[in-house]
Amino acid sequence: MKTLLVVAGPTAVGKTTLCVQLARTLQTEIVSADSRQLYQELSIGTAKPTVEEMGDVPHHFIGSHSITDPVNAGRYERECLALLDGLFQKNDVVILSGGTGLYINAVCQGLDDMPIVDSALRERLLQRLQQDGLASLQQELRQLDPVYAETADLQNPIRVTRALEVCLSTGKPYSSYRRKKPAKRPFRSVLVTLERPRDELYTRIEKRIDTMLENGLIDEGRSLLPYRNLPALQTVGYQEVFPYLDGEYSYDDMVKLLKRNSRRYAKRQMTWFRNQGNYHPITIKNPQLAEQSIIRLLTT
Repeated sequence: MKTLLVVAGPTAVGKTTLCVQLARTLQTEIVSADSRQLYQELSIGTAKPTVEEMGDVPHHFIGSHSITDPVNAGRYERECLALLDGLFQKNDVVILSGGTGLYINAVCQGLDDMPIVDSALRERLLQRLQQDGLASLQQELRQLDPVYAETADLQNPIRVTRALEVCLSTGKPYSSYRRKKPAKRPFRSVLVTLERPRDELYTRIEKRIDTMLENGLIDEGRSLLPYRNLPALQTVGYQEVFPYLDGEYSYDDMVKLLKRNSRRYAKRQMTWFRNQGNYHPITIKNPQLAEQSIIRLLTT
């Protein structure tokens, strides 16, 4: 059976470098599972890999879509499965790499069959998000669906509003619609999550933020101001820059927020992958040993 090798992990853990080496060893291609790097207009703030970093390895879903044509998990699932169908015709193993757990789950297990929601309700919730902030929506979700709220990433405004709109439109908890059995796939999935000591990871994150700023993050943010309310821009890396450009706080405060929120995002990612229960943790202290451990998993 064909194998989808999933290499996940938090931001800045070192997925790109390791996956490029794995792809060379396995003579295969890489499919990105990053919900922001797939947008053409978002580069610096998403730490999109450069041409040099990707090397001679074909990558998919990197800068493949526009922020004006948003991609959700359902669309990603459909497009990724179609892509994999073609890639598996010439490769026994394909690498799926990224930090967006929902996208990975969509490909490996399938998405839940959710009810259609009135667009007017969605618009009202987005307006509440802009006017009242995320905390108000979080509190309502905890009341309407405590089961989902217990495990969900409540710092993700898209997840919170999506769950709330289902609760409000159906009168039933969002969690009651979630899939009980994974969908059948024509491939097996081997799932790995990369890990580093927390202090080391946080240092890498802070250095990455410094590099982003040196490479022009502020100018990129300024160019995206007309699109700041689009779903793709509701993310760490841009939500800290926009208020700075509005004059709400100083440059130093913006840098502190960027680093703090990126560390918090990484922590949520680590918690999410750890709680899935089907990922093999691989320490990436020594990339060569990490690669050898992953190759061994493929043969078991």
